[in-house]
Amino acid sequence: MQTWSLVSICVLLGVVVRWGVSLSSYSGAGKHPMFGDYEAQRHWQEVTYNLPVQEWYFNTTDNDLNYWGLDYPPLTAYHSLICAHIAKLINPEWVELHKSRGYESPEHKLFMRATVLVADLLIYIPAAVLYCFCLTDGSSKKKVCTLLCFLLYPGLILIDYGHFQYNAVSLGFALWGVLALGLGWDVLGSVAFCLALNYKQMELYHALPFFFYLLGKCIKQGLMGRGLFQLVKIAATVLVTFALCWLPFLSDPSQALQVVRRIFPVARGLFEDKVANTWCSLNILIKIRSILSRDSQLYLSFACTFLSALPSCLRLLTKPTFWQFKLALVNSSLAFFLFSFQVHEKSILLASLPVCLLLSDLPLIAIWVLQASTFSMLPLFLKDGLLVPYIVTSLAFLYFGPYLLSALEHSSEEELRLGAYHKLLFFLPKMDLASLVRRKFYVCIAVMACLSVVSAALVPPPHLPDLFPVLVSAFAFMHFFGSFVYFNIIQFSVPPSRKSQKKSN
Repeated sequence: MQTWSLVSICVLLGVVVRWGVSLSSYSGAGKHPMFGDYEAQRHWQEVTYNLPVQEWYFNTTDNDLNYWGLDYPPLTAYHSLICAHIAKLINPEWVELHKSRGYESPEHKLFMRATVLVADLLIYIPAAVLYCFCLTDGSSKKKVCTLLCFLLYPGLILIDYGHFQYNAVSLGFALWGVLALGLGWDVLGSVAFCLALNYKQMELYHALPFFFYLLGKCIKQGLMGRGLFQLVKIAATVLVTFALCWLPFLSDPSQALQVVRRIFPVARGLFEDKVANTWCSLNILIKIRSILSRDSQLYLSFACTFLSALPSCLRLLTKPTFWQFKLALVNSSLAFFLFSFQVHEKSILLASLPVCLLLSDLPLIAIWVLQASTFSMLPLFLKDGLLVPYIVTSLAFLYFGPYLLSALEHSSEEELRLGAYHKLLFFLPKMDLASLVRRKFYVCIAVMACLSVVSAALVPPPHLPDLFPVLVSAFAFMHFFGSFVYFNIIQFSVPPSRKSQKKSN
C-alpha cells in the first residue's frame, strides 16, 4: 500500500510539473500568418471534423496543404477528429472551417493543454509506471525513484506542454510495445508498436529493433515448428493492425499513395534548422547541400543510417534478450537521429525514450544523455519563450536524478560497463575511467549551463547570426555521437547483470 501511495505521489508530481509548463507560452503564439505547432494541431482538428476523409491529405479549396497540411499517419488524424468532436461540443468556433484559423483564447488554450494531459494519463504515464515496476531491478524504493525520474524528463514535457505536440502518444504506444515484449506478450507488443508507427512515422527509429528482436526469438524457437507459427501470427497481427488503421484509404490506391507522400516529404532536403546530427554539424566545415544533389543526399543518408544501425540489430538477432533489445533501441534511434534524412531537433525524443529505459541500469549515463537531449533543443525553447520552464525543469531533473538514483555514487567502472574501454585503449597507460567519466559529466553540465546563459542573454555578432544555435547543436552532437559509440560497445562487449539476465525472454 505504501509503495502505491508513493507511485501516486510520483504521478501527481509529474502532472503538476506538466501543467505548470503548460501555463507558459506555446509555439507561434500571436505570430501571424502561420502561428506555430499549436495552430497546426488545432487546424488538423478543423480539417478532420469538417472535411471527408478523402480530402484530409489532398490539396483542395477547403484544405490548403501549405497551411499546416496533415503530414502524419492516419492515427494522428483520428486523434484530431476525436478532439474536434469534443471541441465542437464546447465551442463550435474552435473548429469552424476557415474562420477558426489562428484562433487564440484562454479557454481554447486550456482545452488544448487538457487534451495533451489526458493523452499522457491514458497512454504514456501508465506504461511508464508498469515498465518501472515490472521490468526494472531493485527494491520498490528504487523503482519509485526510477519512475519519478522517468516522468520528470524535461525534453518531453517542454515539447508537448510548452512547444505543444502530442509526442507522448506515439512514445506511449511504443513504451506499451516494449512493456509487452518484456513480459513475453509478443503479439500485443506488435499491436502496440504498430499503433505507435501509425501515429507518427518517426517511430521508424525503433522499428528495426522490434523487427530483429521478434525475428530472433522466432528463429531461436525454430523456424520449422513453434517459431514459424509465432512468426506467422506476428506477421498477420501487423498486417491486420495496419489494415484497420488505413482502412478509409485502402479503397483507392491514390488515397494511400498521397498519405505516404505527405508523411515522407523528401523534397525538403537533407536538413533545415540547426540540428545536433551529423549532417548539420558536418555542414559547418563542408557544405554538403551545395556539393551533392538532393537525390545523392537522400541515398547517402539512407546508406549511413542503415549501416550504422545494422551491427546493433544483427547482434540483437543473434542474442534476442530483453537487455540487448533495450540497447538496440538506443543505438537504432541514435543512428536514425545522427544520420537520417530531414531530421528535426524534436526527433531526439525518439532516442530519449530508450535511454529512459536504462535509468535503472545506467543512471549516470542515462541522466547525462537525457539532459543533453533537452539542451540540444534550447534554440527552439528560446524561440517559444520557454526559457524559465527550461531552467526550472532542467535543474529539477539534474537534482532529483543523481540524488534519487545515486547516480554519482554508483558509477564504478563495473557499474558504468567501462571494462571494454581498457581493451580498446591498451596502448595507453591504465586510467581511472570511472573518475574521468564523473569529471567529464560535471564539465559538460557546466558548459551546457554557460551556453544556455550566453544564448539567452547575448546577441550574436551580425555576421554570425546563427552562432549560438550552431554552438549548441555542435556540442550536443558530440554527446550523441559519443553516446552512440558507448552504447554500441556495451552491446557487443558487456553482458547484463544476473538480475537483468532473468528479464530476458
